[in-house]
Amino acid sequence: MASLLTSPLTKSKPFCLSSPPRTLTTPPSLNLTRISLTHSQKLAPFKLPSLVSAFSEKGPKRDVTASAAEPGDYRRIMLSDVMVKKKKDTVPWWEREWLPMDFGAVAVVLSMHVLSLLAPFQFNWRAVLVAFGLYIVTGLFGVTLSFHRNLSHKSFKLPKWLEYLFAYCGTQALQGNPIDWVSTHRYHHQFCDSDRDPHSPLDGFWFSHMNWMFDANTITQRVGERNNVGDLEKQPFYRFLRSTYIWHPLALAVALYAIGGFPFVVWGMGVRIVWVYHITWLVNSACHVWGEQAWNTGDLSKNNWLVAALAFGEGWHNNHHAFEFSARHGLEWWQLDMTWYVVRFLQALGLATDVKLPSEVQKQRMALTSD
Repeated sequence: MASLLTSPLTKSKPFCLSSPPRTLTTPPSLNLTRISLTHSQKLAPFKLPSLVSAFSEKGPKRDVTASAAEPGDYRRIMLSDVMVKKKKDTVPWWEREWLPMDFGAVAVVLSMHVLSLLAPFQFNWRAVLVAFGLYIVTGLFGVTLSFHRNLSHKSFKLPKWLEYLFAYCGTQALQGNPIDWVSTHRYHHQFCDSDRDPHSPLDGFWFSHMNWMFDANTITQRVGERNNVGDLEKQPFYRFLRSTYIWHPLALAVALYAIGGFPFVVWGMGVRIVWVYHITWLVNSACHVWGEQAWNTGDLSKNNWLVAALAFGEGWHNNHHAFEFSARHGLEWWQLDMTWYVVRFLQALGLATDVKLPSEVQKQRMALTSD
């Protein structure tokens, strides 16, 4: 998920709470080589050493120990096989370098959580229905269908008017503008579960879940300048959303207040945004920690049925990492994928075209083997 107010790759004047700015040094704890694959070509997947004991019962076993590691160098994330290397030189959060966008991200996330706490005192069924409707509009049409499958991976094409409409729905999720969201997600796939991944659980579960958004300087030093969203930056509509991003959720809040008063704001903004926040974040965190692997992707991506149910099919995350180009994440008939059903409906109407799916040959190449 992209930074909430502006891109983590946009330079701002730093601010330090109690110590001078530091230079991030990333120890070479992992030696990974990212292989860029397309939907028409698949190479032999690389292996990720010393991170998980087993991808699945039928998959290749992996040793979680490092020969040169001392006792206590690693810790296991609860109820998982993911081993996280302890950072002995970690600077406390109050001493690290803080950028203005970090304070902005903290303010947005905290304010939405505080607002949602008022929900029991502002309850009415109309407000709940508004929150549920906006959960569908912003979460399904906006984040999963538009930001993720359409803009980030180009899994299908839409008429420009419909593409822009769905992208605007995603802007109302308060997860960042489309350019920044897509940029961060593309970097995640490019450097997945390596020292350069913007939000890998190898830096700890909570870092991958949400804390990465509050440390823009670290993300900038990991991936460098944003240069992977030229296709969006050349379109005036997306540049407009980036420059005016924060005003659109504010306008929605004003409209909700005018229609239904404060309960609509509490439920339609606070509860709904926090709900969609954590569902989206679970794809980054839980789906790289808990679940099963059906494909030999060489990373920590997992299929998690609970996240899939909440996130409109995004929880079939190992499927997605195996076939990043695919418009369908729930590849089995029993894998619920609401986003795919919408894409399929749009395809039937002639609105979604060039819909990409993995071939049987590609599936065979990515399948786990017992050797």
